[in-house]
Amino acid sequence: MKLIRYGQSGKEKTGIIINDERFDTSAFGEDYNEQFFENDGLERLKKFVEENKGNLPKVSDDERLGSCVARPSKIVCIGLNYALHAKETNAQIPKEPIVFFKSTTALCGPNDNLIIPKNSVKTDWEVELAVVIGKSTSYIEESEALDYVAGYALHNDYSEREFQTERGGQWVKGKSADTFAPLGPFLATKDEIENPNNLHLWLKLNGKMVQDSSTSDFIFNIQKVISHLSQFMTLLPGDVISTGTPSGVGLGMNPQVFLKPGDIVELGIEGLGTSKQLAVAYK
Repeated sequence: MKLIRYGQSGKEKTGIIINDERFDTSAFGEDYNEQFFENDGLERLKKFVEENKGNLPKVSDDERLGSCVARPSKIVCIGLNYALHAKETNAQIPKEPIVFFKSTTALCGPNDNLIIPKNSVKTDWEVELAVVIGKSTSYIEESEALDYVAGYALHNDYSEREFQTERGGQWVKGKSADTFAPLGPFLATKDEIENPNNLHLWLKLNGKMVQDSSTSDFIFNIQKVISHLSQFMTLLPGDVISTGTPSGVGLGMNPQVFLKPGDIVELGIEGLGTSKQLAVAYK
């Protein structure tokens, strides 16, 4: 299944994509949130769709898409998880996953404008594969990690590099501005993705390809990341894990390139659709 949320920001309705057409599932009566995933929501939604397939209202392509999951308990991110990205930033290959958080208030729709933060001079892009957790878990082995996955989504882990690395403290400051986490266009349940560790992903800046790689360049694969995180925290249903970005970020360019108002960022992942953001100045 491919799950969507659509409509006005903060008032999104739920939906599903069937044969590339959008349908409303509001009558199901639940948002795609922690309680939904925790209470076998995916299976119940599947049954609901099968029973009501001919009666689901169509959703116009003109409708805004929101984040494909409602605000989760946490967004956990992995840094420097692609070998070539570590090389371009002159960083050592990490011995275990680098973990940081992104504020859940950064979450937004996949095609919403990117708001460059107040006083920002180094806003950067990062195409990433996001994993959505389906069941509460802690202390799991790599061999069972995928059993706890609900699905996957496209994510742009926007970063303000000065806030992130030049202002002291933790990376979270450079990762958490409003609109810094466009998620979607849809959540693909895990049966839709044969191998999350071998997906093509890309990002264009103003029509020019700047990131073009594969999750096969992961330093730590999905199973390792989930297992590792579960040693330090309970992962809850609906939690989002963003798994790192490949080479081609503005920080790694010579000279460095950062986003300015009017820039257009387009990105996509094999099997997970595409998104597009227009950069605008904070007002």
